Amino acid sequence: MLNLIKRLQPFTWLIVIIFALLFGQAMTDLTLPDYMSRIINVGIQQNGVENPAPEAIRASEMAKLKILMSDEDRAVVNADYRFLNNTSENSADLEKKYPILTTEPIYELKTEARSAMPALNTIFSKPEMVVYLIEKNGLGSMTGGNIPTLPAGVDPFQYFAELPAAQQVAARTMVLEQLKAIPDKSVAQTAVGYVYNEYTTIGINVGKIQRDYLMRIGGFMLLLALLGVIASVTVGLLSARIAAAFARDTRQRIFRKVENFSNAEFDKFSTASLITRSTNDITQLQMVLIMLLRVVFYAPIMAIGGIIKAVSLDLSMSWIIVAAVMALIMMIGVVFIIAVPKFRIVQKLIDRLNLVTREMLTGLMVVRAFNTQAYELNKFDKANVELNNTNLFINKVMVFMMPAMMFIMNAVMLLIIWFGAKQIDAGAMQVGNMMAYMQYVIMILMSFMFVSLIFIMLPRASVSATRINEVLETELTILDPAQPRHSESGIKGTVEFQKVCFKYPGAEDYVLKNITFAVKSGQTTALIGGTGSGKSTLINLILRFYDVTEGKILVDNLDIREVTQHGLREKIGYVPQKSTLFSGTVEDNIRYGNETASEGDIEKAATIAQAVEFIKSSDKGFKTDIAQGGANLSGGQKQRLSIARALAKKPEIYIFDDSFSALDFKTDAELRKALRKETKEATVLIVGQRISTIMNADSIVVLDDGRIAGTGTHKELMETCGVYRELAQSQLSKEELA
Repeated sequence: MLNLIKRLQPFTWLIVIIFALLFGQAMTDLTLPDYMSRIINVGIQQNGVENPAPEAIRASEMAKLKILMSDEDRAVVNADYRFLNNTSENSADLEKKYPILTTEPIYELKTEARSAMPALNTIFSKPEMVVYLIEKNGLGSMTGGNIPTLPAGVDPFQYFAELPAAQQVAARTMVLEQLKAIPDKSVAQTAVGYVYNEYTTIGINVGKIQRDYLMRIGGFMLLLALLGVIASVTVGLLSARIAAAFARDTRQRIFRKVENFSNAEFDKFSTASLITRSTNDITQLQMVLIMLLRVVFYAPIMAIGGIIKAVSLDLSMSWIIVAAVMALIMMIGVVFIIAVPKFRIVQKLIDRLNLVTREMLTGLMVVRAFNTQAYELNKFDKANVELNNTNLFINKVMVFMMPAMMFIMNAVMLLIIWFGAKQIDAGAMQVGNMMAYMQYVIMILMSFMFVSLIFIMLPRASVSATRINEVLETELTILDPAQPRHSESGIKGTVEFQKVCFKYPGAEDYVLKNITFAVKSGQTTALIGGTGSGKSTLINLILRFYDVTEGKILVDNLDIREVTQHGLREKIGYVPQKSTLFSGTVEDNIRYGNETASEGDIEKAATIAQAVEFIKSSDKGFKTDIAQGGANLSGGQKQRLSIARALAKKPEIYIFDDSFSALDFKTDAELRKALRKETKEATVLIVGQRISTIMNADSIVVLDDGRIAGTGTHKELMETCGVYRELAQSQLSKEELA
C-alpha cells in the first residue's frame, strides 16, 4: 500500500491545496454552531442586546450604578462615557436618536471606548443586577436583612448614597457577596435584561437592534456556509481528479509491465486475474484514495476542534462525549473483526468469476457442440453465488452500522438535553450553548465514524494494493542488455542454434536438448515432429518469449540476448499457431505490423495470402469490421489475414508456426507457391504438421522428444531418418512421396 501511495508524489501540490481547503472547511464548520448559539442567546433571548455595558443610559440610572462601583471602576466609566442633555451640541439629532433626552440627561458610550467593551461588561454586570433586584424586591433582598426596612417613599439608592463612606463600602461588599453564588451567565443575562429595559425607556428602537443583530450574525453564517460549500466542492473535485489520475497512471503502469512480460511471467498470473487487477483492484484503490483525501485530514481536525469547543461550552457534560466515542469504537471494532476477513476473500472470488466467464465465452462453440451449457451454467452459478453470498454478508454487517450509529447519536442527544436542561435551570448554561454543544458532539461522533470507515475500507484496499504490487514488482526474466550490439552490415536473416537446451521455469526435465542447426539467409527451413516434440517452444526461443537455459541462439551472427527485444522482433514476421486478430477493420489488422504500409502493399499482402477473394466479397472490402479476436471469421480466414499481416511487414525472417493447418489443400498449395516468389530473398522458418507443406523446403529439421532426429532435404530424410519416414508414410502415398 505504501509503495502505491508513494506514486502520489506528482500530485503533492494538489494534496497540499486539498489539506489547506479542508482546514478552512473545518474551521467554518466549527464556527457555525457558535454563531447559531449567539443567534439564540443574544438575538432571540436577549433581543439583540449583546453587552451589559450600555450604549446609552439615563443619568439617574448611571448614578445608581456608580453607587455600587469601586472608585477605580467609576474612573473608568467616567472616562468612557460622555454626558448629554438637551443643550448639547447637535441636540436635535441626538433627540431623534434618544427621545428621552428632551426631558432627562443621559450618558453615551464614547466611540473610542468600544474596544474596552469586555472590561466595561465586567464593571457594569453586577451593579446592574443589584439595581434590577433592588428595584424589583427591595433593598433587603440584597442585604440579607442586615439593613432595616426603609419607610415608605424613601429611595433605597438615596439612602445608600447618604451612608458614611466606611458603611457604604461595607454595604457594597455585602451586596456583591450575595452575587458570588449566582453563575456569571445568569448575572450577565439579568444585566442585559436591565439594559434592554433602559433602552426601551430612553426610546431607542430595540426592534431595530434585534433585527440588525440577527441580519449581521445570519449574514456571517451564510458567508461561512458558502465558503464551506466552496471548499467542500473544490476538495471533492481535486480529490476525484487525483484519484482518477492515480488510477489511470496505475493502469498504464500495469499495462506497460504486462506488455514486457515474457511467457515465464504470464505463467504466474491468469489472464482473468490480470484483468481484475487492472480494473476492480485499481477501482478499490481509487475509491479509498478519494476517502483518504477527503476524510483522513478533515476528520481529526473536526474531532479535536469539536472536543475543544464542546469542553469550552460545558466541562461537566464531557463524560457524555467519552461514553459516546467509546460506544462508537466498540461498535466499529465488532464490525471490523467480522467484516474485514471477508474483504480478503472477495477479490479472489472476483478472479474466479472472471475466469469462469472468460472460459465460457471463449469456448462457447465447444460448449454448445458438446451440449454442456448446464454444466457451465452450474460452474458459473457456483462462482457467482459464492461471490454474492460473501458480498451480502459484508453488506449485512455494514448495514448494521447505520441504525447502531443513529441509536448512539439519539441516545447522546437525549443525555445532552436532559443534563443540559438542568444546567440551564441552574443558570450555568444558555439554550443556545446547549444546542451548539449538541452540534459539536455530532461533529465528534461523525469524525470518529468517518475515520473508522476508512480503517474498514483499508484492509480491502490493502489486498488490492498487494495484488497490484505483485504485478508491478514482478521481476522480468527477459531484459534488454545495458549495451546492445548491432548486426554487421551485409548479414541478414541468418538463424543459428548452438547446443541449445531449455526447460520451463520450475520444471525439472528439459523440453529441448542439445539443439544445434543453422538457418541460412534466403532459404526455407522447416521444423516437423510429433505432438509435444518442442517445435513451438523452439520458435518461442527465437522470439525471446523465453530465454534458453543453456547454449545460445544467433540471429545475424549475434546472440539474441545481446540485442534489444525490439530490434530482434523488428527483423521477424511471425504468424502464430493460434491466429490472433484485433478489433478494427481488415486493413487495420494487415497494417498492424507495418503502420506505414500503403494500400498497394496491403492488397499485395492479402493477394499472396489468398485472402483477397473473401475480403472483396464483403461490401466494405478492406474496411470490413473485424470482431474482437476475429470471432466473425473462420479459422482459415483468420490464418490468411495473419499471414498477410506478416507479409505486409516485409521482414528479414518469416516464422510460420503451423500457420497452414486450417487451409484446404488447394489454398495451401496456392499460398505456398505465392510465398516462394515473395520470400525468395528472405529467410523462412516453417513449423508444420503436414508433410506436403514442408517437403519442398530447402532444409527440414526433424524433432523427436526435444532432440533433433534428423536434418536434411525431404529426399535425404526419407532415406536416413526413421521418424520423418514414419510421419511421411502416415500422411502421403508412395506416389505422392516419390
